[in-house]
Amino acid sequence: MIATLLLYSHQNDDVNKFLSHFYNTTFPLENNNKWEKKYQNPVELAEIIGTFIDNYDDYVLNMWVSLDKDIFIHVSDKNGNEIIRYLYERFPY
Repeated sequence: MIATLLLYSHQNDDVNKFLSHFYNTTFPLENNNKWEKKYQNPVELAEIIGTFIDNYDDYVLNMWVSLDKDIFIHVSDKNGNEIIRYLYERFPY
């Protein structure tokens, strides 16, 4: 099962700023408004989702996750904790 994370923003550099904050390094991007990453272990999404909801007001970003083919879930500060709990319940390894 491969999970997908998608970040996008209408602000020109917010995706890069968020990723640089998350990875604690500069983060070169081909497209400053969009970033996508595939995860072999969906539980790995929990850390970046947690950082996203903790810093929700600092960036103008949209986050979407896909755990099933062609189905994306919008992540917000309102549902982020529930999505993290769901990840650990659905993929308890």
